[in-house]
Amino acid sequence: MPQGKMLQVGPTGNVVLVTCCDKNGRANIITVGMCMPISIDPPQVCIGIAPERYSHDLILEQGEFVVNSPSIVLKDKMHLCGIKSGKDLDKFKEFGLTPIPAKMVRPPLIKECFGHIECEVVNRVKCGDHTLFVGGVLSASADEEVLVNGNLDALKAQPIVQKNYVYYTIKDARALP
Repeated sequence: MPQGKMLQVGPTGNVVLVTCCDKNGRANIITVGMCMPISIDPPQVCIGIAPERYSHDLILEQGEFVVNSPSIVLKDKMHLCGIKSGKDLDKFKEFGLTPIPAKMVRPPLIKECFGHIECEVVNRVKCGDHTLFVGGVLSASADEEVLVNGNLDALKAQPIVQKNYVYYTIKDARALP
């Protein structure tokens, strides 16, 4: 590899569908591969979005978003939400997803997703070619069928994990010694 060049391998990790909306309440969905919890107290999550993406400015202007966790059965719709722009397209209608009202923010939840985290932007940081939006968690919910004793069971939820745009899920979870 030439000196000074970085191998383009892309992020590895969970993939989520983030909903946001414009000033008129028109909702959009963006596929995000950069998402993680960033604080326990207070609860906060962080998402990374490139400034040229339509959703970047919506989140910047409106100051809120919802992190929706899709299962592997939604991988094709999730992929389409990531490669099509919502600027002139209603992704909910186009890809057969159902918006449902959130409890604390304007952007809707995606009914077909197993988990939802409603956030207000509490900080943002430019990091290279992305902006990291830190969201203060206002409300979190998950479908009962993916919970065991109030905790997410990844085998039941089957979240989407990706590496270089190849999508996987968790099939076996063995405790490490």
